[in-house]
Amino acid sequence: DIVRGRDLYLGHKQGKIKLENKLKKIFGNIYDNLMEELSMTKKNGQEELQERYKDTENYYELREDWWALNRQDVWKAMTCKADHGNIYFRGTCGSDGKNSSLTPGYCRCGGDQPGNDKPNIDPPTYFDYVPQYLR
Repeated sequence: DIVRGRDLYLGHKQGKIKLENKLKKIFGNIYDNLMEELSMTKKNGQEELQERYKDTENYYELREDWWALNRQDVWKAMTCKADHGNIYFRGTCGSDGKNSSLTPGYCRCGGDQPGNDKPNIDPPTYFDYVPQYLR
C-alpha cells in the first residue's frame, strides 16, 4: 500500500509527508533512469514512457507497475531472507512439542522459483489489492 501510494497512514502527518517525499525521490530516479535507457535503446521510447506515466509528480502509475513486477520478490525477501526475529511468520509447530519451527516440508526458500506453483511460493493472497479499510 505504501509503495503504491494507497496507504491510509494513520500515523503522524509529518511522517507521512517525509515518507511520500522519499518515495517520490526514489521513483523519480527510476523514471529518470528509464528515460535515459529508452533514449539510447528505442526510437520513440521516451514518448511511450511519457504517455504511460503521465503523473511525474507522484509517479503513481510507475509505483503500481513496480509493485506488480516486484511483489513476489518482496514477499520472498520478507519470508526467506529476514534475520532471526525479523521474519514475517513465527514458528508454530515442532516435532518434539518443545521447540517451535516453521511448518516442515513447506519452506519455499530452498530454491523454489515463482511460476512453478510449489507450496508457499506465491504471496498467500492478493490481499495487497484489497482496500485497507476492508481488511
